[in-house]
Order: sequence, then C-alpha cells, then structure tokens
Amino acid sequence: MTTSLPNTQPADPVDPRLAECSATPDVRPALFSPAEYDRRLQAVRRTMDHQGLGALVVTDPANIFYLTGYDAWSFYTPQMLFVPDEGDMLLFLREMDANGAFRTSWLPPDQIVGYPERYVHRPHLHPFDWVAFALRRRGRIAPAARGCVGLEMDSHFFSPKGYRSLVNALPEWTLVDSFELVNWARAVKSDAEIQYMRTAARVTTAAMQAAIDAIEPGAPQNRVAAQIARAQAEGVGDAWGDFPAIVPMLPTGASADTPHLTWSDRVLREGDAVVVELAGAHRRYHVPLARTVMLGPPSDELLRLEAAVAAGLQAVLDTVAEGVPVQELASAWNWSLAEHGLEKHSRLGYSIGIGYPPDWGERTISIRTEDESVLAENMTFHVICGMWMTGYGYEVSESVRVTRTGVETFTSFPRALIRK
Repeated sequence: MTTSLPNTQPADPVDPRLAECSATPDVRPALFSPAEYDRRLQAVRRTMDHQGLGALVVTDPANIFYLTGYDAWSFYTPQMLFVPDEGDMLLFLREMDANGAFRTSWLPPDQIVGYPERYVHRPHLHPFDWVAFALRRRGRIAPAARGCVGLEMDSHFFSPKGYRSLVNALPEWTLVDSFELVNWARAVKSDAEIQYMRTAARVTTAAMQAAIDAIEPGAPQNRVAAQIARAQAEGVGDAWGDFPAIVPMLPTGASADTPHLTWSDRVLREGDAVVVELAGAHRRYHVPLARTVMLGPPSDELLRLEAAVAAGLQAVLDTVAEGVPVQELASAWNWSLAEHGLEKHSRLGYSIGIGYPPDWGERTISIRTEDESVLAENMTFHVICGMWMTGYGYEVSESVRVTRTGVETFTSFPRALIRK
C-alpha cells in the first residue's frame, strides 16, 4: 500500500511464526478495502503535515484498529503503531501477540514486530525501551527527526513510564501532543462503517429488550446484567455481538440520580425506576442506547422529566443536519428544557464509532455550547438525555447518523418511560 523507506541498518528478522500463519486459513479477511485503509492513512498524514509532525506514535487501540484492523485484548500491555510521514508503518506489540496482529490486520509480517516477553511488567524496564532500540536499528529515527513526533498524550493506555522511556531513549525526537489526531480522522464515517453500525444497532435492540424482559420485582441486578451480557454476545442472526467497551449500567431507585453505576446483588422492588444504559457492538463498532424502566406507578416528578426529555430530544433531532453547528443542538436542548423549568449542566452527547474499554466515545466532538464543530454527513453521535436529579433520575438516549438533510436514528426503540 505504501513504499518503504530505505533502511541504513539491518532490519529485525521476521518472526517465523508469522510466516507460518500465512499458510493457515484462520486469518480474518480485512474489514475494509485496501483503498479505504489507504484513504485513512493519507488523511492522517495530511493532518500530520499540517501539524508539522515527521512521525506519529499511536497507542490508542481504537486508533490502531482504525489504521490497521488489528483487534485483540492485548492493550493492557504497551503497544505502539509507528506512523512515519512516508513509508511503511510498524506495529510493535508483545511477542505473543504478533500472531494476532497477522491474523487480524492487513499489515504484512515485516511490519509487525514483537518485543520480548522479558520486558513485560518489569519494574526497571519498559517495552518502549526495546521499541526505541528496534526503531534505531531499522533506521527509522532520522526520518522522524525532520519534524516533531506526535504522541497521543491523553490515550488511556499510554503511561507516564512509557513516555519517559521514549524521552530517554530517543533524544533526537521532539515529542509533542498530537491532540487526538487519529480520533478526529475517525469523526466522519465511510459508508462501510455506517453499515457496521447498523448491524451493531440490531445487537443493541436485542440487548435492550433482554434488559426490559429481565427487569421485574424480585430480580437481582446481577441477573439482569447477565441477561444483557448474553444478548450482547449472542446478537441476532448474522448480527453477532462483539464485546462492548463499557459494561451495562443500571442505576436504580434513589441511585438513579447518579450516572455510570453498574450492578450489585440488589433486588429490584416495586416502585423502582431502573435506568439502563448499554451498547451493542459489532466488529468493534458501537451503538449505545439508554432507556428507563419503571416498576409500578411513576411519581409526578418522573412524569415531568419524561415529558421534558421527550420534547428536548425531539428538538435536537429536528435540528440535526449537515452544516449545522454542534452548538445549535445544545441550544435547542437547553431552550426546550428551560421551557419546563429545568437545566442540564453536563454535555448532551459525543461522537461514537469504534470502541475499546474503557470508553465507546471517540473523545473529540461533544454536544455542548462551547464546541465549535460543524456537523458533516456520516458523523455519528450518542445523544444522551440524562437528567440526574436528587434521589431519582431519568435517561433516554439515541445513537444517530448525520445525513445531508437531517438525521438517521440507528434504533427504533420506544422513547417513553417503559412501565412494567
């Protein structure tokens, strides 16, 4: 897909196990065409040039997946995709995970480099010590010295120790924050990505229905979570479920005034309102959804929230279209809430797509009045109308796609308070 830079020193030998893999049938077909992967890389490199970067160090597993297709639960140990301004990318990861990179990514074996096991979880060593040496031996230091080298300084899996290793081992490099460069490249989805999200939405719908069916007086929260997890993995027909980046969240009763609570063995009882927030995932693409289930008659306060949220969410959906500033979505929501005598201090939503733990958000666009982004076709968002009061709460959300003239909602689940 790209041409190689000439090496001035011998390259590390290709792991013979990778060569063996090429003859086996258990190599996943690429999720996207070579043209799409090339388009992604060129878009990243254009931004690198704009930011004055001679190379980029990618550590976010979602970004590594976006550029290479590599997909495995290996991100708990250090891994890095080295993206020079020209020439081949190099994926560095734990030696035992090198086969996984060959089996799931489009990268050829000579672009996949496994670091030795002795570097894993050592107090005075770090894998990036070895990676820096490998880059130097491959003659990949000098090209990056032509400009700054971008780091994903806010990546969940890029540690201070890893940063210190690069600083100490590569003094030729000027290391700077890349400011979520690849994350921003992911904001506008291709048509193929949208299709994966539509498939994920079928998993979402099945998981939410499983939650509603399981929520009843006498059911412990962990049993509800178990039914959700089963539906998330099982999916529907060919829409099989990938593991979600976030576990099901089930704030219940008085604790529904607080988001992001998971579950315990608490037994549901008559009079509980249960907030369910979950996502269906398919091939790492996520479609989150939130609904509120009421066991028994709802209070007047909850009915008031239901009406306010319904009006506000509809106002937002009516505003969405290509070319509309994100600020206008937040304003539509805020004005609608104000008509009901309410306000929401947290953001209304965020960009979604590929997700790995601990988050299904892209960490770029947020729906709030301070965001200066402008909507473009095939941007995708989780619009989360959560109202967390004192001693009670109510939550309804939709995952949406921006179209040229409006909005597509990925699911068609009823938006009202669900009464059982």
